Amino acid sequence: MAKKVVPDGARQRRRPTHTGTVLSEQIIVDTALRVLREHGSTGLTARRLGLALGADPSTLYRYFAGMDDLTRAIGDELMGRALDSWTATGDWRTDLRALGRGVYAAYLAHPQAALLTGSRVTGRPREIAVDETILGILRGAGLPDPAAVRVYHTFIDQSLAFAVLDAGSLALADEARAGDEQMWHSIYAHLPAESHPNIAATAQLLARHMPHSAYPSALEMLLDHTAAQLARSRA
Repeated sequence: MAKKVVPDGARQRRRPTHTGTVLSEQIIVDTALRVLREHGSTGLTARRLGLALGADPSTLYRYFAGMDDLTRAIGDELMGRALDSWTATGDWRTDLRALGRGVYAAYLAHPQAALLTGSRVTGRPREIAVDETILGILRGAGLPDPAAVRVYHTFIDQSLAFAVLDAGSLALADEARAGDEQMWHSIYAHLPAESHPNIAATAQLLARHMPHSAYPSALEMLLDHTAAQLARSRA
């Protein structure tokens, strides 16, 4: 059973950790991101985190109900970083594009954390702020609420899905990732036109495009779709 989280006002340790650090939620989350970077998405444990913090692993439970609660806090931190890097312009398309790229970049900057948290709903303040901002952009542009919710759903899932997909590639060993990318030159480029006419006709384009993320193109497609919905709504 998860332990009860200590209220905010009582969380601060009376004494610093072995390393001289006074703990906080933010320090624990930042340290967890470092542990994930060093040990992978399955390597985040209370014991390992305690060692990295210079504190007893049980200290974690003064701040979080358990490791799952910490996982949601990590996702919330990544969402917050996306919003921190974003500035509204008043143009819905520019703002939505920038925010989508910000979410994608924030998660991709921490591939192992993206794999761990990309499919989670945190219910925490910074994630909620991102959701409120996206819906505000769409409703402010003039989309009716049903259409705004559909676009919001597609937009956030698309951003996170591509981040997790591309994070999976970044999390591979360099040799494995290079081997995957080389397949477009070593295998696909040599398939005969008699048996694979469409791949043979586009082999050079595939080799050029496939090692790169499709997220920018997918995002523009969604923005085009949203613009068409807005035009229909206004008509």
